Amino acid sequence: MERHPPDHEGPVHVPFGHIVASEKWRGTQLAQEMQGKIKLIFEDGLTSVDFYLSSRSCILYITEADLVAGNGYRKRLVRIRNSGNLQGIVVVEKTQMSEQYFSAIQKFTVLDLGMVLLPVTNQMEASCLIVQLVLEQSKEPSKNPFLRKKRSLLSEPSLLRTVQQIPGVGKVKAPLLLQKFPSIQQLSNASTQELEPVVGQAVSQQIHTFFTQSR
Repeated sequence: MERHPPDHEGPVHVPFGHIVASEKWRGTQLAQEMQGKIKLIFEDGLTSVDFYLSSRSCILYITEADLVAGNGYRKRLVRIRNSGNLQGIVVVEKTQMSEQYFSAIQKFTVLDLGMVLLPVTNQMEASCLIVQLVLEQSKEPSKNPFLRKKRSLLSEPSLLRTVQQIPGVGKVKAPLLLQKFPSIQQLSNASTQELEPVVGQAVSQQIHTFFTQSR
């Protein structure tokens, strides 16, 4: 098995079409769901990062149990935010049990740290989202099915539900946004001027605030 240095020792090399995952995820539903769609390399030296999508992009996964347990996850987020050489995407399990804690992590992640936060309801939904993020970062568009068939994104339940979670969006505006911005990456990078013709001024500001740091 290919080995990589722990995340505190420098950048990790991620082979094309792979994800480097923390050993703690081996055998979990999340890993099993992803293995059917993309290749995983497990590394037991990762401390802050759960999944490396590339050498410069990573996922920090906050489970329902992490939220209920308290604010212990904050140190990991701050560590990656301050690293300077990694783009950290925070994926959070928003369930009935953890919903009361969600606003706190959303404020800390998006407003205080300026990081992207994506809610999911379970690990199966998270696996679809993570695989899609890898495809978005692919440097070979011809191998990216989402670029070949943009309309297929609209039928991806996990993506649609994720966009619906953004304040002010909901079930009506989410499909309209995905027609114009067919990926999370494009939507998060959109300006208020680009969003306004699709969802109006008020909601465009809410979306922009959701994805960017507010001072």
